[in-house]
Amino acid sequence: MAALPPNAPPDAVTAGAVDRFARDLLQLAERPSPDRPLALAVSGGPDSMAMLALAAAAFPGAVIAATVDHGLRADAADEAAMVARWADANAVPHTTLTADRPPTGASLQAQARRLRYALLGDWAIGCGAGAIATAHHADDQAETFLMRAGRGSGPAGLAGIRPTWTYQPDRWRTGYPRDGDSVAIVRPLLGWRRAELRAIAATLPFVDDPSNADPRHDRTAARALLAQGQIDPVALAAAAAHCREADLALTETIDWLWRTRCDMKVEDCRIDVGGLPRELRRRLCRAAIGHVRAIDGSTEGRWSDAANVEALLDALDSGGRATQAGVLASADGPHWHFRPAPPRRTP
Repeated sequence: MAALPPNAPPDAVTAGAVDRFARDLLQLAERPSPDRPLALAVSGGPDSMAMLALAAAAFPGAVIAATVDHGLRADAADEAAMVARWADANAVPHTTLTADRPPTGASLQAQARRLRYALLGDWAIGCGAGAIATAHHADDQAETFLMRAGRGSGPAGLAGIRPTWTYQPDRWRTGYPRDGDSVAIVRPLLGWRRAELRAIAATLPFVDDPSNADPRHDRTAARALLAQGQIDPVALAAAAAHCREADLALTETIDWLWRTRCDMKVEDCRIDVGGLPRELRRRLCRAAIGHVRAIDGSTEGRWSDAANVEALLDALDSGGRATQAGVLASADGPHWHFRPAPPRRTP
């Protein structure tokens, strides 16, 4: 844990840095106001504390902050209290968000991430926030690129951390807000380097999360590789941006193919994939599974827009059928049919 100096006021950062942060934020979100504040996700680490100080100086009276305590580490409550003290001293409303129970089991980091965004998103919507800002920066982007390249990711994965995306509450959770409620998640620091933010945080209280050095996490290995200085993190972040542009073009192509080649009924759809390359078939397949699950209200299995569907594609390409995430897919030549899978037989 870093030493905790006295609370530093927002003017501990330079005017140039504050102006730069304001420009970067306003490229992604509307100008914050007391009625539509900017919500900040602040863990207490140097990056998020620097963002808190920058935002408080850039948009006084129009910023709120929250710290998520997953219940996984004994020190988390003290870290949240540290953030709360600084926020209170600098007129930033702060909330500590806790879950009913901590995440457990396999894929703990993924579960913690989903829980974190659910808590932050629901809190921000309840506060009427215009957006939630997280402190992801260029070095995080470079690490993500390396990690996903090592897993064989395609353009969507290599696009890395998106500058903005929309959080929508899980409609099946108890206490779901009004239909249509959502909030933008923005990353105004993606053009900033870790060293720049740490220099700002030197004037602030902060903590270094010990999990950042845990060799069990693949991000730690990516960070160590970049620390050798032989790979430029800025160049990797630029490569991620190029992949994001390519992925956007592919997404727009899929939207057009979905409109022109898809015959949809209430709970199923048929797609003509004749003559399409595998990447477009792959994306149409994911879109069809997502559509059927949404209409059917299926919660069977794990599903995301980046799910691995290679075995399903192989089955369909050979004229067969297969089931994934509660959806049965079958092929009749170039025409693929997706519908809810029949209930499993019980003994």
